[in-house]
Amino acid sequence: MNKYKKGEIIKGCVTGIQEYGAFVGLDEYYSGLIHISEISDNFVSNIHNFLNIGDTIYVKVLEVDDENCKVKLSIKDIDYKVRRKNNSIKESKSGFKPLEDILPNWINSKINEINSENNA
Repeated sequence: MNKYKKGEIIKGCVTGIQEYGAFVGLDEYYSGLIHISEISDNFVSNIHNFLNIGDTIYVKVLEVDDENCKVKLSIKDIDYKVRRKNNSIKESKSGFKPLEDILPNWINSKINEINSENNA
């Protein structure tokens, strides 16, 4: 299948944590393990200091077993945290009032457009 390649940086979701490493779901078929030795160059006493179940992270592919759909992964030496953009829309004090004010214009414009098409 060769879906993933050694050295590639991909996105996954932490699905489990054990004393020896973290399991990461990559897609509906492939899953991987970040061994505790591949989390940091420094001593890792608690994986939860780095990862939690449900975290979406970037991982580096170390080795791929396509036959079993398993991947050995690392977060060492990469920026593994997925930063979410803040796309929130700020609430205005006027709420829907601006839309309510312009709605009659939109309706009249559309009616005129339809009438023009029917008369053509």
